[in-house]
Amino acid sequence: MVEDIYDPVTGAGAVGERNEFVFKGERLYLPQAMLDSEKITARMSRVSFEKARMRYDFEFWACRCVKIRHKLTGRNVDFVLNRPQRMVLEQLEGMRLKGEPIRLILLKARQWGGSTLVQMYMAWIQIIHRRNWHSLICAHVKDTAANIRGMYSTMLSAYPERYWDEEDAPGFKPFERMSNTRVISGRDCRVTLGSSESQEGARGLDCAMAHLSEVAFWKDSRSSTPEDFARAIISGIPLVPYSLIVIESTANGVGNFFHDMWLKAVNGESAFRPVFIPWYSIEMNHLGIGDLDAFRRSLDERERCLVDKGVALEAINWYRAKRLEAASPLAMQAEYPATPLEAFVATDNSIFSSGDIDRLREYCREVKPLMVMQPWEEHEVKDIPEISSLLPDEVAFKVWHDVEPGGGYVTVVDVGGRAVSSDYSVIAVIRYPDAGTSRPVVVAQWRGHIDHDLLAWKAVAVSAHYNDALLVVESNTLETERSENDAAYILDRIARRYRNLYVRERSDTPRSVVESRYGFHTNVSTKPLIIGHLIKMVRERGWIERDNEACNELATYERKPSGVYGAKRGYHDDILMTRAIGLYVISQTAADRAADGRVATWIDR
Repeated sequence: MVEDIYDPVTGAGAVGERNEFVFKGERLYLPQAMLDSEKITARMSRVSFEKARMRYDFEFWACRCVKIRHKLTGRNVDFVLNRPQRMVLEQLEGMRLKGEPIRLILLKARQWGGSTLVQMYMAWIQIIHRRNWHSLICAHVKDTAANIRGMYSTMLSAYPERYWDEEDAPGFKPFERMSNTRVISGRDCRVTLGSSESQEGARGLDCAMAHLSEVAFWKDSRSSTPEDFARAIISGIPLVPYSLIVIESTANGVGNFFHDMWLKAVNGESAFRPVFIPWYSIEMNHLGIGDLDAFRRSLDERERCLVDKGVALEAINWYRAKRLEAASPLAMQAEYPATPLEAFVATDNSIFSSGDIDRLREYCREVKPLMVMQPWEEHEVKDIPEISSLLPDEVAFKVWHDVEPGGGYVTVVDVGGRAVSSDYSVIAVIRYPDAGTSRPVVVAQWRGHIDHDLLAWKAVAVSAHYNDALLVVESNTLETERSENDAAYILDRIARRYRNLYVRERSDTPRSVVESRYGFHTNVSTKPLIIGHLIKMVRERGWIERDNEACNELATYERKPSGVYGAKRGYHDDILMTRAIGLYVISQTAADRAADGRVATWIDR
């Protein structure tokens, strides 16, 4: 946990497990690993004690041995870690102390020294812990990589002699005739520059550490994609303690290599730990306030949410002032995001306003499952099972509100794939507006991967529980799966046992022929209607949303260059589609919803 009271010299508020220790009358807070491993006596000289401490305490080493260039004054100053840098260090040290290979992916806002922290941490490993431990610095352009390596030169040129044990003075020496590689004197540790513009010099290197910077801005080269290039670097780093790979960048839209790597890390599908630094965690992003009471009264809903999270009013005042310099609200969010989702989405074109989405989140609630359900085979269903009788399965059924007597409900099913890697299937239950609420309310939801016939029967059980809800199944997938030897659809079979199943009538048939089909068919005619209605509902907060993931999907939904609607690459829209279909159906049927549970009809225009 990063503390607010911080002094790297005494160790107060520093990262990691620490305990109080008095050395020569000075009260210090030393890493527990040092206290467990070192024999500290009063006879030790201060320099010997401090050199021993530096093996365990990166923050102490940094403030004693490292000079960095101050952004505002241009002077070289002691490297004292700021709050975001300590947040990242906490993750790096957590892996190092466990003896794990260090793997981290960093999504960052601007101007807080993330690259500086990563680079100096690598230097600490090379100077204090490992000899012959080579590193690679690779950025999107060579100038950026050179600037990062310049931190090494500044640090080595000012390194205190009393802490340097090597015969050669600290500094960079040329390595053979390689213009992009230097060697740390006395340590035999090479530091190589690379860039996505010039990949040849970074391939095939013998490296134990790699710092891949601004990866979201890497471009395709003649020979490879950013993914190919990064994979070639990563595969060459050994899986041993003190090996390190840090992938860091500001966001640059979705669907690129950095975005894909971030999603895998967040979902626990890679070895990399995800770390995000929001703009309000950066100490310099604060601006004084004259009249605090007036400022509090002026807070909008988004700002009040930030205050509830513990964000300082001075930080919000800074954001307001900085926002006036930005070209647009999205441009501001791209440079200074408050959430990972905002970072990625703000750099792309979305259909729904992030402010409107945030307002929908007001009623979202995380709930523990009240009930979970076991799939039912058709031949097992003699009568519609009660939901309370269903056995647990591996996927939770979220329930925000249980059934209310007399309440009217719509159950919407979006049919996904069976495989874990495919789109999800979703069953969502939405309550009609009534005297108790003027807006529809999401009351329950199931999401998972399952065979389609089992999904359909699961939806029947849910619908039966919610007062025989109108069951609306998005039927595109089911209709394409019709067997030539089996004329009955899954929905046809369900209709024999469940009365309140949604029916559509096709308008493209002759007037003398009425063709009805079960389910809602999403096509070039119906999709613009339901998405257009959803846009209006989001803007007007036309329903009470309970699931934060539904809001996340709204934030990553777009209109493609071809004009079609869909989720951005790497994201899903299965929950969103249940809202789009359900809310549209409610808008069309709420006025004349029959008390006897009649089958609703939809004209497929």
